[in-house]
Amino acid sequence: MPNWLYPAFVVTGLSLFTIYAVFVVLFQHDGYYSPYLSPFYSPLIKVGPIPPGVWVVWAPLAFRLTCYYYRKAYFRSFFGHPRSCAVPERAGRRYRGETVFPWVLNNFHRFAFYATVVQVGFLWFDAIVAFDFGGRLGIGLGSVLMLANILLLSGYTFGCHAFRHLAGGELDCFSCSLAARARHQVWRGVTVLNIKHDRWAWASLVSVVATDVYIRLLLAGVLHDPRWIL
Repeated sequence: MPNWLYPAFVVTGLSLFTIYAVFVVLFQHDGYYSPYLSPFYSPLIKVGPIPPGVWVVWAPLAFRLTCYYYRKAYFRSFFGHPRSCAVPERAGRRYRGETVFPWVLNNFHRFAFYATVVQVGFLWFDAIVAFDFGGRLGIGLGSVLMLANILLLSGYTFGCHAFRHLAGGELDCFSCSLAARARHQVWRGVTVLNIKHDRWAWASLVSVVATDVYIRLLLAGVLHDPRWIL
C-alpha cells in the first residue's frame, strides 16, 4: 500500500463526516420518522429555535476527538506530526505531545467517555422503540439499521482504551481478590474489542451517517420503509 493512501483516506473520511455533521446539527431541525430517531438527535431535546442536534453532538464529538485511535489518525494525517513513533522529527521541529493547548484537552477523554456511555443508553432505548409500530411489534429496515448502528457504537465505545483502563488496566494483580478476578474478566472482554478499535471506530462512524441519511430519505418521501408487523 502506498504511504500516502491511508492518510488520504483519513483526511477524506473525517472531512466528509465533519461537513455532513455540521449540516445536520446546525441546519436541520427534524430527524424523527416514527418510530425512528436519528442518532444525531438522541436524546431528543427541543428548546425554542435551537436545532436539537446542538444539545447532543458535543458528547460524541468530544469522545471521538480525544479517542486514542483518532488522535493518532488525525495527528499524522492532517498534520504529519508526529509522522511515526520510529521516525525522528524534522530539524528544528520538536514534538511536545499533549502538554500544550489545545492538545492538552485530550486528557479529558475519560470524562467524554462517561458522557458518551449515557448517550449510548439513550440510543439503545431508541433502537428498542424502533421495533414498536403503534403498539405492535414489528421489523422495518430502519429498525435493522438502528440496531446495527447501536451495536457498532457499543463495540466502539466499550472497546475504548479509557474503559479498558477502568475495567482493570491499572491493577497490578489480577488474582489477589475476587473483585480483581472479576475485573480481569471484564478487562479481557474489553481487550477483545480494543484490538480492533480502529475498525469499530470507522464502522460506527459510517453507521451513524447511514442511519441518519435513511431517516432523512424517509422524511423527504424518497424512500418507503419496508416493514413486517406482527
